[in-house]
Amino acid sequence: MAKALVIVESPAKAKTIGKYLGKQYVVKASIGHIKDLPKRDLAVDVDHGFRPKYEVIEGKKKLIQELRDAAKKVDDVYLAADPDREGEAICWHLQEELKPKPGKEGKTAVTPRIFRVMFNEITKNSIQKAFEKPTSVNVNLVDAQQARRVLDRLVGYKISPLLWDKVRRGLSAGRVQTVAVRLIVEREREIRAFQSQEYWTLDANLSAKKPPAFDARLIRLGENAAEIPNEANATGIVADLDGAKFTVKSVGTKEKRRNPVAPFITSTLQQESSRKLRFSVKRTMMLAQQLYEGVELGSEGSVGLISYMRTDSTRVSDEAIQEVREYIRSRHGEAYLPATPNSYKSKKEAQDAHEAIRPTSVLRTPDEMAKHLAEDQLKLYRLIWMRFVASQTNPAVFDQTTIDVATQGKSGAAYTFRATGSVMKFDGFLAIYEEGKDQKDDEDDELKHKLPAVAEGEELKLRALKPEQHFTEPPPRYTEATLVKKLESDGVGRPSTYASILSTIQEREYVTREGGKFKPTELGMVVTDLLLESFNDIFDVRYTARMEQDLDEIEDGKLDWREAMGDFYERFTRDLENAEKHMTDIKRMEKPTDLTCDKCGKPLVIKWGKHGSFLACTGYPECTYTRELTVDLPDIDKADLSEQGDEEYCENCGRPMVLKKGRFGTFYACTGYPECKTTKQIGGPQKKADVPLDEKCPQCGNNLVQKHGRFGEFTACSNYPTCKYVKQKTIGVKCPECSEGEVVERRSKRGKTFFGCNRYPDCSFVAWARPIAEKCPDCGSPYMVEKFLKSGNFLQCPNSECKYKREMPKEAIAS
Repeated sequence: MAKALVIVESPAKAKTIGKYLGKQYVVKASIGHIKDLPKRDLAVDVDHGFRPKYEVIEGKKKLIQELRDAAKKVDDVYLAADPDREGEAICWHLQEELKPKPGKEGKTAVTPRIFRVMFNEITKNSIQKAFEKPTSVNVNLVDAQQARRVLDRLVGYKISPLLWDKVRRGLSAGRVQTVAVRLIVEREREIRAFQSQEYWTLDANLSAKKPPAFDARLIRLGENAAEIPNEANATGIVADLDGAKFTVKSVGTKEKRRNPVAPFITSTLQQESSRKLRFSVKRTMMLAQQLYEGVELGSEGSVGLISYMRTDSTRVSDEAIQEVREYIRSRHGEAYLPATPNSYKSKKEAQDAHEAIRPTSVLRTPDEMAKHLAEDQLKLYRLIWMRFVASQTNPAVFDQTTIDVATQGKSGAAYTFRATGSVMKFDGFLAIYEEGKDQKDDEDDELKHKLPAVAEGEELKLRALKPEQHFTEPPPRYTEATLVKKLESDGVGRPSTYASILSTIQEREYVTREGGKFKPTELGMVVTDLLLESFNDIFDVRYTARMEQDLDEIEDGKLDWREAMGDFYERFTRDLENAEKHMTDIKRMEKPTDLTCDKCGKPLVIKWGKHGSFLACTGYPECTYTRELTVDLPDIDKADLSEQGDEEYCENCGRPMVLKKGRFGTFYACTGYPECKTTKQIGGPQKKADVPLDEKCPQCGNNLVQKHGRFGEFTACSNYPTCKYVKQKTIGVKCPECSEGEVVERRSKRGKTFFGCNRYPDCSFVAWARPIAEKCPDCGSPYMVEKFLKSGNFLQCPNSECKYKREMPKEAIAS
């Protein structure tokens, strides 16, 4: 019989831990939080110390009873949730539910002792150490989590109804979410307000006695920095230097060392994964969780491959340091090994009880793990492994050479040109890993330039003068990597919450991503302006950062969480009362314009609808004329509404077309609606007409037609919407699950292709990859699937426990 019960959050973690603990322990999973604030009301008693009213999460009562029953059969219970605030809160609620409850006669049942155990990695050694010295639940950590939860509930529950009333239903505000949108909106306004300035550079292509030829850039005119504002100035300098002699003024060479970067913390992993792997923050954290909780490694069973991934500490354990130093010595040699281990400073508020994100054993190289990991898991593991090994390697060493070249123009003016180049002497940590960059810098240019050996006073031959026009550029829009970097540097939120924040602001349609960069929608700009109108202090970057510092102080036991809540709520209540009285009502707004209706001649006004702002006739409901604006509502006052773009005409009936907004964005629609239903995408062709087919609909007998939807061509009944028959596209494979139906190609609501049985819902077979009617030679699976990867095109077994995979023949790919 088991003597102890261990409770973790996830089944995967339970499986890995159970392997190390032995038969005297039974390991169960809580499947995340078991209690939370109910959604139906505020659930925070503001008048009694902000006491939260937690309830058991729907569907968890049966699980809690199972845990209670298991706890009655053991002497000890160990709560082993993740080592952070959320994990501590899970343990606190589990402890509350497992505590003895008075019986019918007032007697308390005998219950086991309850302990808290924490480990930064799921390895045998780490787990055994944790169980040797169990502790109790840290109330300060629980209070910090509780304070954050209450803060977020107060902001969301009190402000969101205001947005529902003033803008539209379904909107939300968040303490950190709104600040993130604010940063994106403010950057967009910087970009729109930016006025590009022309400037020129002048490069001299020179050759010395020894090759190669090189470019030197004009840096000084006399004693002043060279500034060339326009083409006339550039042309004048080129003319002045006609026939001039170029002489080496000075040559300087110095050794430059480039140090390795620290092992990953949560935020740097999110940034680098975005830059190098193009993974979203959400995907990065999901994959890291899988690597931390355990992956099946054949005969070894489930093994945790990385340390805990929610951390802001760069500390590394002595054992891990010793192992990686031995690896570097044996694999790369003594030249790559520092005399003493490299150490890195963590942020001031970092929790050094945690470690940096690193492999649990550096001896498990990415190449050895490749056969056990899915493609994306391997990519992330390789990134973490390389960064950690590189962090304990010697610096790279470069020789940086700077050549200053002097010349004199016909006017007597002195000019100085400069060329800088770097040559790598020792690759050091760069032999293993190089950190990604958001944009190129001088270091990249220096490595490109190969300079010849020259002597001071040596005369150089001018091959060409190359003036080049440039324009100053606005600040770039935020990517996921640069937004995470900005939020962290400003102290806004915590990296562990960034994944949910970035998902939420996109799901709420406050921002979109164009080319991987965040751009605010009209809705995002309107909501941000409204919130800052009434809550500028609450959604201030510095104030939000200060609240994070307060949460850290609560965690350290330096600040009572109720006191922090009181300070916040006093300010928040004042702003809330003001907003309820004075916040602009966008939903009911009718902003006058100088425009008139094309149909009835009455004035047009700007109104707000489901899809944003639009122009509407004041003659409504007699006149239903509307058209879209080509500018966002916050920019209306600066725009000329009479210039709304070139007139578009319907190809089918010749009537004018107007801008409209729908679920999938802005489009042109014929003003002859409903007689003429022609539409046209902006910048695209008009929607093609349906093409009649000779084939009859099997459901109603009408002809089928070939239609054109947003995901391409498809065949459907001409009697739509009375008959909604759509012909399914078969792929010539019998359903491997029911053996009766045919596998058909389908599309999800988001347009992603998948494959399923045409007998659905009677048969629930589904596959994301195209099934092939071929039996797996290893495990006997009745079908294989096509996989198109960077490494090649393969036929692969869909059974996750079977690793069979072979390259597809070229003729199969072509077909």
